[in-house]
Amino acid sequence: MTLTFTPLPTETVRALQSGAPDAHGHIPERAISSGTGTPCRHCLAQVPQGKEYLILAHRPFPAPQPYAETGPIFLCADPCPAGGGAQVPAMLASPQYILRGYDTRDRIVYGTGGVIPTQNIPIRAAELLAQRDIAYVHVRSAANNCYQVRIDRAQ
Repeated sequence: MTLTFTPLPTETVRALQSGAPDAHGHIPERAISSGTGTPCRHCLAQVPQGKEYLILAHRPFPAPQPYAETGPIFLCADPCPAGGGAQVPAMLASPQYILRGYDTRDRIVYGTGGVIPTQNIPIRAAELLAQRDIAYVHVRSAANNCYQVRIDRAQ
């Protein structure tokens, strides 16, 4: 199975970069990157050292509901190109991540969550997406549960 690592939609990111409020109705905070530990959820790379980035609350789901987790993410403060594709994004630099499957109603499919070594992300994501009841997979921080990127079946 071919996978696609899907970044946040460009129109959503551009709105936030232009000062739109985050999922909690706050204007994103700004900080300067040290070059590590600041993965942009749009270009799917680390925000370069010395560059400004946004810190904001994001809900990577279409609507609020009990399973629609909201949490902190980072974005490049300046417009950046959308990342994504079939390869594991360079921003996934930690040794392990949580992978979790969601259904077409954006609900967690119980029994799909687990901490996976980074090099095994494509294998586990393909296993999950082979299940009929899983519409997509989230990659989340194993240490803090922060949303990283979505994985979809390639079209």
